[in-house]
Amino acid sequence: MPPNIVFILADDLGYADLSCYGRRDFTTPSLDRLAAGGARFTQAYANSAVCTASRVALMTGRYQYRLPIGLEEPLRSTSERTVGLPSEHPSLPSLLRAAGYRTALVGKWHLGRPPQFGPLQSGYERFFGFHSGVLDYFTHKFGPPHTDTEDLWEDDARVRQLGYLTDVLGARAIDLIGEFARGDRPFFLSLHFNAPHWPWEAPGDEEEARRLTSLFHFDGGDQRTYQRMVQQMDVQVGAVMQALEANAIADDTIVIFTSDNGGERFSDTWPFTGKKTELLEGGLRIPAVIRWPGHVPAGRVSEQVTIGMDWVPTLLAAAGAAPHPDYPSDGIDLLPWLTGAAAPLPRTLFWRYKRLSQQAVRDGDWKYLKILDNTFLFHVVRDPLERANLKGRHPEIYARLVARWQEWNATMLPLDPQSFTLGFSGAELADHFGAAGAPRS
Repeated sequence: MPPNIVFILADDLGYADLSCYGRRDFTTPSLDRLAAGGARFTQAYANSAVCTASRVALMTGRYQYRLPIGLEEPLRSTSERTVGLPSEHPSLPSLLRAAGYRTALVGKWHLGRPPQFGPLQSGYERFFGFHSGVLDYFTHKFGPPHTDTEDLWEDDARVRQLGYLTDVLGARAIDLIGEFARGDRPFFLSLHFNAPHWPWEAPGDEEEARRLTSLFHFDGGDQRTYQRMVQQMDVQVGAVMQALEANAIADDTIVIFTSDNGGERFSDTWPFTGKKTELLEGGLRIPAVIRWPGHVPAGRVSEQVTIGMDWVPTLLAAAGAAPHPDYPSDGIDLLPWLTGAAAPLPRTLFWRYKRLSQQAVRDGDWKYLKILDNTFLFHVVRDPLERANLKGRHPEIYARLVARWQEWNATMLPLDPQSFTLGFSGAELADHFGAAGAPRS
């Protein structure tokens, strides 16, 4: 039988927020064990520096800019725009379901609301989670406590359930693993945590939930709170792994853990500069771990450059499922590099971000970056902090990467002036970027 697949996605987790990636002030033992039992990528990228756009790529295996929903940075929870992931577009769950898999999403969707859009419209047969971009961890609302914004759903029915959201999602994932393990078909389970996305609430912080007037609060959180949020997610990942063992299917299951984009306020993105909403490396570099006993050697550390949209062709290949011929992936099948059968492949990857006219290309070890009218050329292997602007030293490389970005951009949908974009103001980013020491052009 083809392997089961458990795809675990963190929200706004920084590159170095796991101890196996270098977090120094706390440990993540469950995720460290997961990495030790499989492969850990050191050059993994998100398709976008914000969640909705990156999730489009994770679902479709294609650049998000091919679809209107991918132009939202991100889709606002209160948006009245009729936009979402089209039900007719092939997705990883719909393709796996067509190949005989049971499919379920537990957690965050953020790709449009029913009845036109939603998890059940895009290939998941079961759904327990939320459609919006963020929920309070205790009230399960996407607005302050006094608002009517509860957004926890069981399939198409709104439900109420007490508990800290990370634990609620982990428990439901474990229930589904037990149910699916009793069947005779492989399953694909997406577990998309809210953690460690704001609001900054750790277990036991109900009082913080009651006092909030806005989930996006600038006076909240600290390193200790963030630590407890990440570590509680780690606890639930460990519980999921124990459930696979208890149901005697751990050796027959692919488990992936990654993040939707780079880290935010309290994240550790070392050795990179930048955070969520920025095309600096810290806004795009993410942890990525895969465990597949008998196929992916334990303890492997891969330098292969990879990006979120690679998971669709990779998992379809592992499952023996066929991609849709009319929607070829922009990603690659990573299995040859995960099994150790291939040397690292140079990649050319592209990004853009509407706020501040950001553009980026990673081509081999070189990176072109544009923010407002400032342009840069970095060697991101030798200079991961993106401090030394080499466009004057290597004008031919700079010109080639600019031309490649322009050629690629011409094949994508144009920017939508009505789409939402999250990010710093120009003055804030100029101060931030200048403080990081990178020269302006």
